[in-house]
Amino acid sequence: MAKTLKEKLADQIPKLREERTKLVKGHGDHVISQVSVAQAIGGMRGVKGMVCDTSVVEPDKGLIIRGRSILDLKDRLPEEIFWLLLLGELPTADELKGFQKQLKEYGEVPKYVWKVLKAMPKSSHPMAMLDTAILTMENESEFRKQYAKGLAKPDYWEPTLEDAMRLLGTIHTIAAGVYRIKYKKGDLIEPSKKLDWAADFAKMLGLPPKKGETATMMRLYLTLHCDHEGGNVSANTCHTVGSALSDPFYAVSAGLNGLAGPLHGLANQECLRWVLDTMEKFGGTPSEKQLEEYAWETLNSGKVVPGYGHAVLRVTDPRFTAFLDFGKKYLKKDPVFQTVALVYEVVPKVLRQVQKIKDPWPNVDAGSGAILYNYGLKEFEYYTVLFSVSRAMGMLSQQVLNRALGTPITRPKSVSTEWLKEQVK
Repeated sequence: MAKTLKEKLADQIPKLREERTKLVKGHGDHVISQVSVAQAIGGMRGVKGMVCDTSVVEPDKGLIIRGRSILDLKDRLPEEIFWLLLLGELPTADELKGFQKQLKEYGEVPKYVWKVLKAMPKSSHPMAMLDTAILTMENESEFRKQYAKGLAKPDYWEPTLEDAMRLLGTIHTIAAGVYRIKYKKGDLIEPSKKLDWAADFAKMLGLPPKKGETATMMRLYLTLHCDHEGGNVSANTCHTVGSALSDPFYAVSAGLNGLAGPLHGLANQECLRWVLDTMEKFGGTPSEKQLEEYAWETLNSGKVVPGYGHAVLRVTDPRFTAFLDFGKKYLKKDPVFQTVALVYEVVPKVLRQVQKIKDPWPNVDAGSGAILYNYGLKEFEYYTVLFSVSRAMGMLSQQVLNRALGTPITRPKSVSTEWLKEQVK
């Protein structure tokens, strides 16, 4: 009989703890990073100061999940990705089936959550609705209940995993409910006992199935956005809050509040808006020359071309490549996708002529919005909710592992501007 996720994780944890203990005891004084004044003032960008084993982002390769390129995983189900994030290996067919069954068992959304959502102001942002629902569900936290009874530190990970399963089992249902309540799409749609996580999400949103295409799109979207190492705003915020032993409901809600910012999760809607504005300006998909001139017009006005450039990457984001390949297969006649593809051909050539731009290549946001738009999701402000459903996998897997390994509370030392001025004299 196939082992459960919890059983397999329990087998791994002693070795992981031993490995970390040896590193600290044997090499605790080894210096791995230096910090410049520019980094201290500029948001700690590039400072190596935390550990994240679920994924890394390599400047010349993009997102790597447990040693595997995200492009090699693009056809995998999100449930397989969560298993991989936690265990470092993909599940067998039997393990996957058992895990999916477990997720369904954790899939009931308490009725009080729907009452809270329906009582919120009609003008509430969908991200505020999702965050509020998750925070409201803190009432269900097994970690909080067990900790209050006197839980031993080595066992912290077990109720944390249970909370993670409950969150993962319900977040897509809650997110779909937010969509239907916020945009008056009709009654809530009950989750299916048969469909996989992503296909069920698409069904509960009420999107046209398009002969299974919509489910395929949603699987790809949720897989590609699953994790992005530990230093981005949402992951880092979730990590910091969780390091205080706040349960996953508190920590994930906090992380998603960071994801709601325009410099993080809201970026994909800005990319799509620029593409649609471009099409409106030219009465459809522009020519290469028109697009080149408009790109220069955008730059010369002091703006950026949304979706191009990345804090870490120095190549085309492989997640954009996956969306581009999907569009070439399924959206050949879609003018919005055609424009996105043309922007990819033209804009990097323009950006390479601007000396200060280090990365002229597209990131994932340059293509994701156009895909969602084609399948009926045209409410731009909702896009970050979709991002959140996926990114919950990364935040939750990181939190479970941190509890298993006894990662201490986050407490970096801050210095004053006066101190900096003294140091540079």
